[in-house]
Amino acid sequence: MRILAMGVALLALPGVTVAKGIKEPLRDGYYQALKGKKVAFLPGAMAMDLAIGWLAGLKSELEPQGVEIVVRDPNFNIQAGAQALTQLIAEKPDVIVVHNPDVTTYAKLIKQAEANGILIVQINMASLQKSTAYVGVDWVEMGAVQARHVVEACKGKSGKIAIVQGDLTAAASAYTMSGIESVLAENPDIKVVSNQSASWQSDKAKSITQTVLKQNPDLCGIIGFWDNMDRGTAAAVDEAGLSDQVYVATSGGGETKAACDMVKSGAYDLNVVYSVPNQGANLASTIKYLLSAGVKPGEISGQMYTTLTPVTAANAGDEGICWTMKQ
Repeated sequence: MRILAMGVALLALPGVTVAKGIKEPLRDGYYQALKGKKVAFLPGAMAMDLAIGWLAGLKSELEPQGVEIVVRDPNFNIQAGAQALTQLIAEKPDVIVVHNPDVTTYAKLIKQAEANGILIVQINMASLQKSTAYVGVDWVEMGAVQARHVVEACKGKSGKIAIVQGDLTAAASAYTMSGIESVLAENPDIKVVSNQSASWQSDKAKSITQTVLKQNPDLCGIIGFWDNMDRGTAAAVDEAGLSDQVYVATSGGGETKAACDMVKSGAYDLNVVYSVPNQGANLASTIKYLLSAGVKPGEISGQMYTTLTPVTAANAGDEGICWTMKQ
């Protein structure tokens, strides 16, 4: 009661005013810019942990702002993906998030979409056709990071390594190879005895690796391009009894079972992860900015590269390194 009385007395003094709220100048425009907008998501396939994580990020960040999210799942079928993108252009959502299967297939359609006033945000694998934004991995750096680890692991050994790529025309293969080659150029003692495409398929990766190990029993390292595919690579190394000899490096989105658990089990010696939850948040933030700023297709072309984290036995058990589907 004494405090209340003192407060009333203070307000009664001459010259004392009460602060009033003022209108925040950005808030209304922000919500108006997002409300009612439509964002379409065209993944490679919704069966991937990557796509599941990206979609979760889009939904959690954009739907509360009144943004509608629609999904077109081509399920690894490139022709179906091109048809879906063509249909989306006709439907004219405000933004299309595109996960390119390679650097050329969607190029003309991306150009067409932006010419029709649709913002294109490319996620993780870019087309040769630039668009308003790219969010994802710097694949050149990815290749360099993996190569440096394998070169270090091969010191004092045969120096023979193998490379297991995904689709040769995918950004994650073509640009990763560029990074690998830059490191190998500085290490002439390392010899690539096999460089083949497994087309993102685990069974094909296993078959390739089995053949390579038979031909090169003194192999010291393998660089793979995706952890889901490289389950086959790791299985072939294990079945050959060469897990202690062959350093297996791969990369992926950091899902626990595919990344940290596989490293802890010894199947992979290195998994360079790009956190899918972080990518999903970056993707949503990019879209929020583009819509709230009123950016038009063709006005800008920007990139947001994802931080890479090398996961080894030393940190695979650390909290926060990997993520789970439940999260």
